[in-house]
Amino acid sequence: MVKAVITVIGEDKVGIIAGISNILAKCNVNILDISQTIMHNVFTMVMMVDISEMCTDFASLSHELETKGGELQMTIRVQHVDIFKSMHRI
Repeated sequence: MVKAVITVIGEDKVGIIAGISNILAKCNVNILDISQTIMHNVFTMVMMVDISEMCTDFASLSHELETKGGELQMTIRVQHVDIFKSMHRI
């Protein structure tokens, strides 16, 4: 299994999870775990996804998510789990 981490942050609004989930489904990316919270109208979400069976390349997935982030006025990033862990190691 090849995993990636998707992070989302921005002002809360309708359609965030639907917009991201639709892209993931279209790209055959499976959501393994999801955590979200809203603090003072700031939406934050972290998703662990399986990209083993993805039907596109990683750069295209990243571009689609960043484009959706622009539409939603949010920051959406995707990173391979190993890179994410390395960047957040104490």
